[in-house]
Amino acid sequence: MSFADMKKKRGDKLQSLLKETAKINTPSRGQGDDDRFWRPELDKSGNGMAVVRFLPAPDGEDLPWARTWNHGFQGPGGWYIENSLTTLGQKDPVSEYNSTHWNSGIEANKEIARKQKRRLTYISNVYVVKDPANPQNEGTIRLYKFGKKIWDKLNDKMNPQFEDETPVNPFDLWEGCNFKIKIRKMDGFSNYDKSEFESPLPLDEDDAKMEEIWKGEHSLEEFTNEKNFKSYVELKEKMERVLGIVTNQTPSHDEAAPFDGGKPMTPAQAAVTHPITETHVAAETAGDSDEYSYFAKLAEQE
Repeated sequence: MSFADMKKKRGDKLQSLLKETAKINTPSRGQGDDDRFWRPELDKSGNGMAVVRFLPAPDGEDLPWARTWNHGFQGPGGWYIENSLTTLGQKDPVSEYNSTHWNSGIEANKEIARKQKRRLTYISNVYVVKDPANPQNEGTIRLYKFGKKIWDKLNDKMNPQFEDETPVNPFDLWEGCNFKIKIRKMDGFSNYDKSEFESPLPLDEDDAKMEEIWKGEHSLEEFTNEKNFKSYVELKEKMERVLGIVTNQTPSHDEAAPFDGGKPMTPAQAAVTHPITETHVAAETAGDSDEYSYFAKLAEQE
């Protein structure tokens, strides 16, 4: 750019600077600074509503969703907010640690495992049809992170439970359905039970427009790419730091008895327990993504 061009275009510079400062001054909502992600905004009562269309797999990819596991909890050494290696079918140090506690048979240890359980998250491309709280989002293609509740509704649409119901591919551009997201605050948590699909219809009457939308999707494969996960050693070191575990500590004679009168194991005791496989799936059930996002937001604020 020449100096003359810079002088001519300087009037537009302030607006671009204001846009960037707005990003800095606006608190994160759990997705960092990644503006590819979208989520419905809740009102002061904790309720919200929006309409989206789940989109097919991006060009060159096989699935219209990414399925990931993650852990989010706080210990004396800070926060642990990390993707779980179980997403890749590999051993994960937190899952092993939780299994040790769960399999002890002691309720106090089971409660520790529950608080540190892994959470299941799905990510899909959506076309924002209606966003009353932020209408500027309408017509955009965004990534949407959701949990088991919404996944169950997608699965029920593809695999109906009753004979009089016809299977529908909600990700199809021509025969899919718009999805009404209805969020209510119940017992302090976001509830999605009222969310529902509309009747099947094309996303648009113009195939060229739908092709443009399809071509504008974001890649999903990056969320399950091994290069974007920390190694087992890195995760184990962070877990031990967050939980205050001293791995090189030699247990005393008393500590060698792992379950003293039903008391929960201390972090140091758990660290010297022989690692076992993750045998109790119920200890690591799927939670909704909002809960994980909440923990991530707290960690960012600290």
